This record gives sequence, C-alpha cells and structure tokens, in this order.
Amino acid sequence: MPRRISDTLVLQIKQYIGAERLPVGTRLTERALSARFQVSRSPVREALQRLAGEGILEEQADGGHAVAHAGALLAAEPEHSFAPPDPVEQAYFAIAEDRLAGNLPERVTENEFARRYDITRAQLAAVLRRMAQEGWIERLPGHGWRFRPVLTSADTYDQGYRFRILIEAAGILEPTFRINEPALARCRQQQRELLERIRDVTAADIFDANTLLHETIAECSGNVFIVDSLKRLNSLRRLMEYRKSFDREAAARRCREHLDLIDLLLAGQRDAAADFIRLHLRDAAREKSARQAA
Repeated sequence: MPRRISDTLVLQIKQYIGAERLPVGTRLTERALSARFQVSRSPVREALQRLAGEGILEEQADGGHAVAHAGALLAAEPEHSFAPPDPVEQAYFAIAEDRLAGNLPERVTENEFARRYDITRAQLAAVLRRMAQEGWIERLPGHGWRFRPVLTSADTYDQGYRFRILIEAAGILEPTFRINEPALARCRQQQRELLERIRDVTAADIFDANTLLHETIAECSGNVFIVDSLKRLNSLRRLMEYRKSFDREAAARRCREHLDLIDLLLAGQRDAAADFIRLHLRDAAREKSARQAA
C-alpha cells in the first residue's frame, strides 16, 4: 500500500529525535519541521498529532508539541528501524498541497513537474498515473497535463455534502432500488476490518472504503444519474478529504454508523435507511466543517 506523506513524516521525525538525541521537553514546531523536511505544514500537523497519540510527543498548553519521555528513548533505537521516505508518495502529496493552495497553474508539463519536485522520470510517471487514476489530472496531447476541477473551498465542500444528502437519501427510495447483498456484505467486512485496525489505517484507506460503500448503495438505486453524480463528486472532494486532519475516533464512529446503515438496508428498512443516511451525512459535514475551522 502506498505510504502517505504524514506516514513518512512520522518516521522521519522519530529518526530526527533519535539521531539528535533530543531531551525531554524539546519543542518541535510545525514551521521548523516543515522547513526541515520540505513539506507543507498540514501533513506536519497531522504527524505531530499522531506522535502525540503514540506518546512520543506531548501536547502543551499553548497547542505546541514537545518531546516526551518515550520520545527521548528513541536515541537508543537502531537507525535502520525507520523506513526511508518514499519520494513518489512525497511528490504526490506535495503536488496535491500546491494545487489546493493555488501554487500550480491549470496546465503543467512533465519537465516542469520533474524540475519543481526533484524526482526522476520513472517516479514522476508513477505519480501522474496515480493522479490520473484518481481523476484529478488528465493528459493533454503531447507532454502536458491539465488539472481537473476539485473542491478547494469550505463553501463548495459544504455544498457537496448538502448535495449528497439530497441524492443519496433519494437513491434509497427510488422505485428501481434493488439490494446487492454480496456487494454490501463485502463493504460490511471492509468496515469491520477498518474498525479493528483503526490505529494503523490512513485517511486514504478510510476515504476509499467509505466511498466504495456509498457508491455501492447509490448503484443499488438503479438510477444512473445518481450514481454518476456521486462518483463525480467523490472525485472532486478526494484531495480535500486527504488534506483534512485525520480524527481516528470520528473515523471509528463513522465505521460503526456504516455498519448500522448496512444492517438497515439488508433488513429491507429503506425508509429508516434513508433517514439514517441523511443524519449520517449531516453529522459528518458538521463535524468536518468544525474541525476545519478549529
């Protein structure tokens, strides 16, 4: 599975603490780590939060982070215990961050990509292939690439959720709705597995699994316009979801809600399922908007 940039940063920061033998109480700031590892502050923030969750760092009253006792013990760890950074993954999220921040034009050549992100042609090809598969960039005739529209503002993000509330609940009530039991059973198993390893999964894992479930339910509607609209919207919001801070407790709660939703559908309680999905999406939108504003 590809490594996210925050996953790489967690390992890099651990290695930095150990290699520099940083004592208990040493402050680590987003600004300094962002400059040291040449990444934006958003994945640094996520990495710091995860390290605090592991007990390597401790959160301070002013919201900053400092080396905890467990972090100071990293000096005794062998250097080879830390995985090296993945340049493909780092370039992927650096491009995503720059695009969302408006630092990249709509059209970019491969030469410009390679020069800006200091990666090889083979690495760039892997990055572009992944972006094209996810639907937020497309090849132009020749060597150029064009970014496709994505949700980049809080307003459009919220509008996307409100649109989902309309079409996903309506899809469950369509007269052509037919349950795909094998597909929903696979989604249920996937949601259970996510819950079991919620401390290890990435935001990308959660997004992909949850998107699959919601699109599977939309496909049960039998309405091709609902299915197509949801898939297009999910492509647009993918990067915005990756960029948001990852709340594992909230992710676990959503997984449990998904299991309840699947049970309602398999029991044939469509009206209850439609009401449930409205509340589920409304709560998720409110929660993510609050986290973004925090």
